[in-house]
Amino acid sequence: MREEEKLARDVYLFFYEKYGLRIFNNIAKSENTHMTAIKMLLDKYELKDPVEIDEIGVFQNQDLAALYTQLTQAGSVSLLEAVKIGATIEDLDIKDLTEYSAEIKSEDILLVYNNLTKGSRNHLRSYYSRVLQYGGAYEPQFISQELFDSIINSPKERGSL
Repeated sequence: MREEEKLARDVYLFFYEKYGLRIFNNIAKSENTHMTAIKMLLDKYELKDPVEIDEIGVFQNQDLAALYTQLTQAGSVSLLEAVKIGATIEDLDIKDLTEYSAEIKSEDILLVYNNLTKGSRNHLRSYYSRVLQYGGAYEPQFISQELFDSIINSPKERGSL
């Protein structure tokens, strides 16, 4: 999960550098906060941190490294494609966090995952509104249409993280 949050941060920073759109920088900062929250859990449970080198685009997980390249290339086509990539990343994060949370027994880990999911829902709302603003469309790729609709039709959530 730490590297997945890093993937989101790194892709958003890449797009911020390319397009200068503030949403990418703002959400990248949020993803960095998410990375820090997971790092605290890794430290608490004395688990190895997969982010040995915190450089943009560098990942221990080779699937994530390849995904970084794929996503940045796809989003380099246009600003619309970049915000669609943002929605796709958040869509995937929501799916993964929901699945992982179902297996979690520790309250502290579950609390962090619930807060990360809330953040991802807010990010999805933000990216989706930009997709519409730029004349595009987005259909969920990882979560159900029903869940997607309930997220985008609900207000921004407030709270931790």
